[in-house]
Amino acid sequence: MALTLTLTGPRIALAATAAVLAIGAPTAYAALDSEDGAPRTQATASRGEPFVETRLFFGTERPDGGPAVTDKQFMKFIDTEVTPGFSDGLTIQQGRGQWKDSNGKIERERSYELILLYPTAEAKKRDVLIEEIRSDYEKKFKQDSVGRLDDRARVDF
Repeated sequence: MALTLTLTGPRIALAATAAVLAIGAPTAYAALDSEDGAPRTQATASRGEPFVETRLFFGTERPDGGPAVTDKQFMKFIDTEVTPGFSDGLTIQQGRGQWKDSNGKIERERSYELILLYPTAEAKKRDVLIEEIRSDYEKKFKQDSVGRLDDRARVDF
């Protein structure tokens, strides 16, 4: 029994597209990876310097039921505890978040996201400062935790 395959115009185009994708996709994805395994695009391959982006997530509700951290208290904390170590700049965003506190209660709260960018060469030194910021906020405002997210970035100012 012989198998006969008839390719018409649309089927030829579909087969050609599938062949191009099957052959080209692995090459295209490999080109997106940089030497350190981080994704790379044409725009970032030739622009910017290697930096670390750290995001800290600060809640405002207190697990002990005390008063929420106010905007004024938070900004004073930024001025006294964060700005001295990150005087080149930072970004603060307000948001809403939720998480389960140490008592097992889901807390829905006003929150802040602090974004810090610094050269990868300074990562070790900056890590110490960031951990102090987290610890100081937890103690000062009786928080269970301050979330932290670190990512590599290419930055151009």
